Parts: sequence; structure tokens; C-alpha cells
Amino acid sequence: MLVYCTRPHCPRPQNNLPELDQPNQRYSRIRDRFCITCGMPLILRGHYVAERVLGRGGFGAAYLARDLDTPGWRYCVIKQFLPNVSDPQSLQKAQELFEREAKVLEELGQHAQIPDLLAFFREEVAGFNSSSEESYFYLVQEFIDGETLEDELAQQGCFSEEEVRQVLRELLPVLQYVHERGSIHRDIKLSNIMRQHPSKTKFPGQGRLYLLDFGAVKQVSQTSMESRSTGIYTAHYAPPEQIRGEQVFPSSDLYALAVTCIVLLTGKDPEKLFDAYNNRWNWHSYVPSVSQQLQQILDRMLQPAPSDRYQSAAQVLADLNASPTPAPAPPPPPPPLTPPLPPQPVTTPLPPSQVSSPPSPAAPIPSPKMAPPAKAKPPRQPPAPLPAFKILMGAGFTGFEMTALGVMIFSLMTTWQFPLGVSAGLIGGVFALLVFMQFKGWIEHWEQLIIATISGAALFFFPFLQAGLGGLTALLMCGLVGLGCMVVGNLFLLVYNILARFL
Repeated sequence: MLVYCTRPHCPRPQNNLPELDQPNQRYSRIRDRFCITCGMPLILRGHYVAERVLGRGGFGAAYLARDLDTPGWRYCVIKQFLPNVSDPQSLQKAQELFEREAKVLEELGQHAQIPDLLAFFREEVAGFNSSSEESYFYLVQEFIDGETLEDELAQQGCFSEEEVRQVLRELLPVLQYVHERGSIHRDIKLSNIMRQHPSKTKFPGQGRLYLLDFGAVKQVSQTSMESRSTGIYTAHYAPPEQIRGEQVFPSSDLYALAVTCIVLLTGKDPEKLFDAYNNRWNWHSYVPSVSQQLQQILDRMLQPAPSDRYQSAAQVLADLNASPTPAPAPPPPPPPLTPPLPPQPVTTPLPPSQVSSPPSPAAPIPSPKMAPPAKAKPPRQPPAPLPAFKILMGAGFTGFEMTALGVMIFSLMTTWQFPLGVSAGLIGGVFALLVFMQFKGWIEHWEQLIIATISGAALFFFPFLQAGLGGLTALLMCGLVGLGCMVVGNLFLLVYNILARFL
């Protein structure tokens, strides 16, 4: 059986323990086994062995492990907390925080959709290549066999509205449970929500969503220092108050849950859904079929001010389960107007001798025709403004890059005697490829800067690519052409805005 060493930065962490190849054999004689490279104990607390790494972060690592004290060597998760401190006072403080977090997790783990806390302990081991002792803190939690919502989104694509509603129905009661016990999760995102495989649940045939990774959990305290947020959050999911390091609230978790929902609905990264210029979320255009009720719920959860959001998960759940108010039925159309019948003349019967011939029937009176109402001409909609910054950046990048590639290809054509037609076709193909990749959004902002930097560095440091111009001269020429393309792009935007205003 392969066992993984939990010492950070161990050069060879995998160790083979053939004594553990059979899950049902006794292991009392092998409780003391150490990493052959660094000497770290491999069987933690006498019965936990790590098999592989599940993930690493700035505050520790998580391992898939086995509990040798159970008959089937049950799977579990070992989370290792690594405080970056060395003095005894700071280490004691880290231990106090570790124990407090364990107590919170022990209470929260009573919920059916939060992994159980199985153990927490501290290991004192000899240092690697040093005589001093090192302290390591561990949490052992229930292993949830399933897939995260991040995995599901990558496999099946965007979620439907009903699927997102079901995610909210399953997670909002969990958040209500957490908040009522004075804690705030602070790191809700796709990768921290796992759906257990239906065959692994206690209720066969039903998947269940679990809320994972309470390492960033925050206990709400009355003191101002304790109510402040630390820097534990995920960019674009965390609300503004958490990013600023200010006090967090239950509505802070609701904000992150709403970001998770719009990512599931659109399949877009939250960075692409947030309009930083106007400080608002633009996600409605990607899913126009979503009902107005769900749009209003998510928009309220995404408000930048905590006081403008829902104040509890129960409030969100109540609005989610409320039946949408039906629109009032339009009044029935009035009956058509018909002209009144003309008065019939009163006639007296004549004697038979005076009857000459039967009177001819009266001609029918045509009903007046109503002229059809004139159709109102819809107001003219102004054209959507063009993304000026994106156009100018793309023009400058294309001009710089095409000039740099042109100089390089010309230099290679001169050195290796390429035919003129091949060189022209190569330059045209590269130009078309750059324009196409920018149109598709595959090259934007940072990608443009990185590609231009690589091309400029190659042109500057490799003389055989400079076509006899010299590195500085070649770069200057590329910059001037890129600047000229930006000027042309600016003129295009000016002409477009003028025509859009008057036409």
C-alpha cells in the first residue's frame, strides 16, 4: 500500500508499506512507520494513513486517508494546518485558534449536509535536517464521495433554471443552520459544494449537496477585532465588504451563493460577468429565459451594500418558494358596434282586388366599416456603444504584432531565401489568425500584453530576426505602427459615433 508523507516539501513523499496491502489484517505491529526520506511518521495518531493529496492552499493541505481503526479502513479526509510561525507565543495562539475552529466544526458537523469532524490533534515530530522539534496540526473529517459543482459545470454545461433553484433549495437551509449558530462560511464557491453520488447517500437514488471547506469559517463575536474579516476569500465570489477586510455578515455568504448561481446559469467566469466600470453584475443577457422572479432574487442577493441584500437565508428561501404573482387578465374586448335597424313602416292589408304584385324585398343596409388603426412607429433605438477600450487595445496590439512578425519573416526570408509569395501568405495568415482569436475573445488584455512582450523580446535579443535594423530601431518601428493603428481606430470610433447620432 502506498502511503503519503504529510511533511511539507518532503522530496519523496510516497512510501510503500506492504504490511497494509490487506485491509482486514492486523496492523498493531506496524504503528510506528516513518518516511524513508524525511523521517515523518506515516501512521498519524496510530491509525490515520494518507494515500494521496487532494489539494494544497496557502494555509495547509488536504489528503485522502484511511482510518485503520475501522473494519473496512474507512476513507476520510485529513486537513493539515500549517501556521507560519516559530516563536512559542505565536505557536500557542495558533493552537488556540485551531482548537476553537475544531469546536465550531464539531458543532456544525451535526448537520446532515456538512461533513462530520472525526478527530483533531497535534503532532510533535523531529525536524527535517535539524534537531529542533516541529508541530503540525490536523483535522480529520468525513469523506464525501462525489463531484463538485465545478466538475458538473465542466461536464454538462450550463444549469437550467430549475436545477439552480434546486441548488438554492438544498443549500439555503444549510446556510441558515450555520448562521443561526453564529458562524459565517466566507468561502462559498463551485469547488466548495459537492454532490454526493446517489449510490453513496443514506437515501438511495438521491444526490445530496454538501457544503465543504470550513477552513475560512468566521465566528461572529461582539468585539470589533473579532468581527473583522481576514484575507481568506476567493476573488470575484467574495462581497465588497469582505474584500475590504471589513465586518462580514450572513448576507456576505448569500452574495457568494448568488455569484455561484449566476456562474452555473451562464457558464461564464464571474470576472466576465461583473462590469467593474459601472460596479454591477451583467448576467441577464446571457440567460434571457430565466424567470423574472429568480432574476429579482439573485439581483437582491448581489447588492453591493449588505443592508440592501436579504438578511437571512430563510428570507431567500421564502421568496424562492413563493408562487409568482400572475399578471392581471386583460379586460374582454368591447362588442362590435352595429348600426340600429331602420324603423319598419306600418302597413294595412289591402283587399285582394287591389293587390297587383308582391313588393320587392328591401335592399340590405351595409354596415359602416371602421378604418384600421394606424400602427405606431416604434421609437428608434440608438445603436449599442462600441467597446472603445477593447477596440483600441486590439488595434494597437495587432499593429505592433504584425510589424514585429513582418520584420522577423522578412529577416528569415532574406537569410533563408524564402519565396516572396510564401512570406506574404504567411504574414496574411498570421494576421487573419490574430484578428480571429481577438474576435472570439481568446486573446484579451493580459494575453495581448504577454504575446507582445514575447515578440518584442525576441526581436530585441536575437539579431538574426532584426532584418539589419537593430533591436531598438525595430522595437521603435513596431511601437509607432501600433500607435498609428490606435489613431486609426480612434478615428473609426469618432466617425461611428457621429453617424450613430444623426442617422
